[in-house]
Amino acid sequence: MSPPDLNFTIESAEPLRFAAAPHIAFKLQVTNNSPRHIHTVILKCQLQLEVSRRTYTTAEQTRLQDLFGEPDRWGDTLRSLLWTNTSVIIPAFEQSITADLQVPCTFDFNVAASKYFAGLDDDAVPLTCYFSGTIFYEGETGVLQAVQISWEKEASYRMPVGIWRQMMDAYYPNAAWLCLRRDAFERLYAYKIQHGLPTFDEVVLRLFEDKAQTGAA
Repeated sequence: MSPPDLNFTIESAEPLRFAAAPHIAFKLQVTNNSPRHIHTVILKCQLQLEVSRRTYTTAEQTRLQDLFGEPDRWGDTLRSLLWTNTSVIIPAFEQSITADLQVPCTFDFNVAASKYFAGLDDDAVPLTCYFSGTIFYEGETGVLQAVQISWEKEASYRMPVGIWRQMMDAYYPNAAWLCLRRDAFERLYAYKIQHGLPTFDEVVLRLFEDKAQTGAA
């Protein structure tokens, strides 16, 4: 009897509520195409953003220039982006099981995936999840055996952009993260103290105002 063969389908996605850090939880259906009893699956998942499989508005093209350059070059620069690598342990099952694939997210704009999601208005993001890992199953004599997941296993899903936005709004309401070099931060901090400004929002806005007044003068 041949070893088990698994298929994977992403059924839905939603923000993971009340976690320590932002995550999106994908409902992953795993189907066993053999009569073997599955003991455990150690599943590794790589998520790619298939950015060339959707169209973009003029406003989106402007915001995404930091990633892909001028729109007239997108025929060369628009390539799949690695979102993240993650893993999940699938417990024992017979024919099928649905598991939560929890994908960690960040609002760090030094990360390409964050820039991409933040640059979109609406619609959906085409994703492809590539699977690898090990299946532990019960052999013919009842002895535990193991087999590697076939390299061509994958699942596609169109995730609504609103899911990413809902998640970030839940964890960072009306806020965004910006990573600065230490020397740049120290200059901003010194400016904040010198001018008695209560928040770094006020610092940035005051700098814009000073720049505008200098330009007008």
